[in-house]
Amino acid sequence: MLPTDLLRLSLRMFKARALRTFLTILGMGVGIAAIVFLVSFGYGLQRTLLQKITTSDALSTLDVTADSQDAPKLDAGTASLLSSLPDVETVVPVNEVRGQIKVGSVTLDTGAVVALPKYLDLEGAKFSSGRPASDRQETVVTAGVAKAFGREPADLVGETVAVTLFGLASDGKPLSPDGGFLITGIVQSDENLFYLAPGSLNVPLPPATLIKVKGMSTDALPALREGVRGLGLAASSISETVDQANKVFQAIQLLLMSFGVIALVVSAIGMFNTMTITLLERTEEIGIMKSIGASPGSISLMFVMESTLMGLLGSLVGILLGLLGGEAINAVFNLIATNFGGQKADLFYSPLWFLSSIVVFGAFVGFLTGIIPARKAAKTDALEALRYK
Repeated sequence: MLPTDLLRLSLRMFKARALRTFLTILGMGVGIAAIVFLVSFGYGLQRTLLQKITTSDALSTLDVTADSQDAPKLDAGTASLLSSLPDVETVVPVNEVRGQIKVGSVTLDTGAVVALPKYLDLEGAKFSSGRPASDRQETVVTAGVAKAFGREPADLVGETVAVTLFGLASDGKPLSPDGGFLITGIVQSDENLFYLAPGSLNVPLPPATLIKVKGMSTDALPALREGVRGLGLAASSISETVDQANKVFQAIQLLLMSFGVIALVVSAIGMFNTMTITLLERTEEIGIMKSIGASPGSISLMFVMESTLMGLLGSLVGILLGLLGGEAINAVFNLIATNFGGQKADLFYSPLWFLSSIVVFGAFVGFLTGIIPARKAAKTDALEALRYK
């Protein structure tokens, strides 16, 4: 028999037993939908968290510190040595000190960071409004500072504030530049911090408390880390934290997938039951086909094609149900979040390779459920089949 004939015979049962076939496909779809929904939730949480905590620049950046008294000071000479290491793109010395910021008559104790504007990119900071500060008397503050003053973050942009820095001047006295600083931007963070460019202070800076060293790529970090350690300095990066987080999320995704697989197994049992009933109903038809010359292989292939098609359609239905379910839950979550002053987030994410794998997997499950009925159909004796009632 031609493959087109076998396909036509396989599809005939979709019309002859439409309701049963639909329910079987729907049952398979529910199992697939459970996998898509749960695993997409895991991927969504992973992507949302990583987007919140880091950027591509931060992933390829090392935090260089002096972890002992014998380590070199993080001064201009050390920064020059770090710049000479292979695969180094940017070196940014950072001074982290205590500070105060005054808005109107209210003064807030905060942390202060004195570094080039590039520091915010290397730190993975994200602006909610405004722009980085320049070497003029400008500053960037966090959303936490705005909240502490009881102000909306965007309302602080353009405001002139007074700042005080402690532990930065060589004589140990507080440093309070005259003229005030213009707030040019707001960074998304709950910490109380403000950021200044070194050129806005017009004073010599002490050795840095840390140095940000950006590599050409994340692949360059291992060799770059060894080079930093060779200078007697310590190096750490957020990419190490991200790697650990990814391992945790992989375990979570496997756990969520296992729950979906349980539902899929139940659906596969239902499909196997359907194929077994189909075999009994078509026993006489099998006898007729064999009596007119149909080979056992053709009959077996007909059943396998039917079960594979049901598995394929079940996977497509399941993907649709899973994605729609995720969108519905995400819409409800974002509606609640925005009503309570939170931010919108995409809790569900389905990579294309994952959805493609689900389609192939569903067809494969359908194929497996049809093997045993197909073998039984191929072994059926033609004479016995014609006598079957």
